[in-house]
Amino acid sequence: MAKALITWGGWDGHQPDVVAALFAGWLREAGMQVQVTDSLACFDDLDALADLSLIVPIWTMAEITKPQAENAAAAVASGVGLAGCHGGMCDAFRANVTWQFMTGAQWVAHPGNDGVEYRVRIVSNHDVVVGLPDFDVCSEQYYLHVDPAVKVHAVCDFPVVAGPHSPNGPVEMPVVYTKMWGQGRVYYNALGHQANVIDHGPAAEAMRRGLLWAAR
Repeated sequence: MAKALITWGGWDGHQPDVVAALFAGWLREAGMQVQVTDSLACFDDLDALADLSLIVPIWTMAEITKPQAENAAAAVASGVGLAGCHGGMCDAFRANVTWQFMTGAQWVAHPGNDGVEYRVRIVSNHDVVVGLPDFDVCSEQYYLHVDPAVKVHAVCDFPVVAGPHSPNGPVEMPVVYTKMWGQGRVYYNALGHQANVIDHGPAAEAMRRGLLWAAR
């Protein structure tokens, strides 16, 4: 049976425990064995990580040790999948560049904060989004610094809320992307400020598909 590890913690405002339960339910419905932990000690054992099919981090503004980050990166490079959303994956460990290199982006701003209304547009026919319609979101709109190697599957448009970024003109910002890290598949979805943003509709389906696509 394929094994998934979900590890959650960090800033409580992102409801990491609720999101972890949501993702665990989807993975179990797909027939996976799921371990859920609220500790980063799960990254201490490289052999255990390398035996997984999927790692799902749900941490925001936390700190990871250099050995833990290197173990996670080595496991993914060996073929273990990595999938996550919002700050739980791409604002997890701001001080660790190995993590940022592997995950493919780092959050830097959300102009207007929570409650911004914007449209997510599907821009590929990749398995994680094929057949899904464009859809509207009322949430934080993530401005990311993004690895140019990622394959983008959904975008949103900046600026919606005016700010110092506005004079640069229109920008298509990745919302859903995939990339490779060695032999491992990496999936990221910028939605998910709270669970109710990604627990229904096209946002939920894109996230569910992404988790399963990443898993080996």
